[in-house]
Amino acid sequence: MATGGDLIEATYNHPTIGTGTFFFKANEDSTFDLGGYRSNDDANMLDGSGAMIDQINQVRWRLEGTISWDMNERAELTSLTDLSASPELSDWTFSHVNGTIWAGKGKPVGDIQGAGMGATSALIIAGGGKLNKLS
Repeated sequence: MATGGDLIEATYNHPTIGTGTFFFKANEDSTFDLGGYRSNDDANMLDGSGAMIDQINQVRWRLEGTISWDMNERAELTSLTDLSASPELSDWTFSHVNGTIWAGKGKPVGDIQGAGMGATSALIIAGGGKLNKLS
């Protein structure tokens, strides 16, 4: 049986900024890219004999979801901006409703914007190596 559902929270531990937690919005989709090595998807990767040329490249891990944004108290956008601007990476854990916990070393990437009406923000965290399942 496959169990999907909500991401619950993302926690970070940064060497100079400190620690914190972001809470995901319920009933929003999330995307996991575990990173690692991938074979390039190019239909022309053949040699003259018709044999496949397997070009393998590294890709970073990436997790994307929607978090709540409390502009009054928790200041998620300020924390995301500070973490994104830092040259140092954070240790991250991501908890899913099915009980799994994922971990990786990375940082926020891409645009950091809050939706005022919905009190949400996209959270995109990426890093080198692989996103690992802890439990």
